[in-house]
Amino acid sequence: MDVKDFDYDLPEELIAQDPIEDRSSSRLMVLDKSTGAIRHEIFRDIVNELQPGDCLVINDTKVIPARLFGVKAETEAKIEILLLKRREHDIWEVLVKPGKKAKPGTEIIFGDGRLKGTVIDVVEDGNRLIRFSYEGIFEEILDELGQMPLPPYITHQLKDKNRYQTVYAKHEGSAAAPTAGLHFTKELLQQIQDMGVVIAHVTLHVGLGTFRPVKVDQVQDHHMHSEFYMVDEAEAEKINAAKAQGKRVIAVGTTSCRTLESAADAEGTLKAGSGWTDIFIYPGYRFRVIDALITNFHLPQSTLVMLVSALAGREHILAAYKEAVKEKYRFFSFGDAMLIQ
Repeated sequence: MDVKDFDYDLPEELIAQDPIEDRSSSRLMVLDKSTGAIRHEIFRDIVNELQPGDCLVINDTKVIPARLFGVKAETEAKIEILLLKRREHDIWEVLVKPGKKAKPGTEIIFGDGRLKGTVIDVVEDGNRLIRFSYEGIFEEILDELGQMPLPPYITHQLKDKNRYQTVYAKHEGSAAAPTAGLHFTKELLQQIQDMGVVIAHVTLHVGLGTFRPVKVDQVQDHHMHSEFYMVDEAEAEKINAAKAQGKRVIAVGTTSCRTLESAADAEGTLKAGSGWTDIFIYPGYRFRVIDALITNFHLPQSTLVMLVSALAGREHILAAYKEAVKEKYRFFSFGDAMLIQ
């Protein structure tokens, strides 16, 4: 399967640079995965697509302000780092720019010395391990010094940090937002719950591996980076009960989808627990848990376009994306949404 089979043309002006004022007023494309039929709605009208007993699964990870700007202690040369994952208490795997300035032993100073980091190793993909030292609470210092790690295709400055957070964000640890969830307001979630839809929480800390370009020619040669997930017993029971009653499980976002598919056994029963997943879903994959998916519009030739193609079929997805371009939908993280059902 050729990676180029998942390409499409996207005019640059359709890449959303800013979140819209009212989260729930973004557009919603509803795609029938069986027929390819398309409808155009507004996101808040998703209530008309849901039924009592459906189980809506949300990823309650919280994005940390993971982008830090510092200087080398020796030369005061500028260095930018992006926190990817915590390896131990004060040791993080990070992405460094420029990497050649960050050899093991390099000391980096952030915020006039509020935070210091020492490069202790070079690991996979040229990422670094950095040991941080500080006085106080790391998360508070990070909140003060760090910036939200917006994707590179967003060039505008984010005025409000909370707009790159879902309203239900709880467990800190993501380097990127689970963006399908950005469309929900607390009021909309309450309305959905009041209809008798069950809302279940899972956690997957989104790493940058999800968004890294696919650099191989053949899809099956690509290797996903691992991400940490957690599924509580009570939440697994909600999802399993919906399945047992013949109700739909609807994942909010590809991260919720990947969590569910990783934590399920061969029969589709969800197992509580935590661990690392590098699951790669592309056409030919047989879904064990999810029946429907709420998602944004993804980058050409990306693993996420491959995932939605596995659910709805490549031809249906590419036709839907072509329609979205024609109708001037907003694309990517701050863009519009799609319901595949």
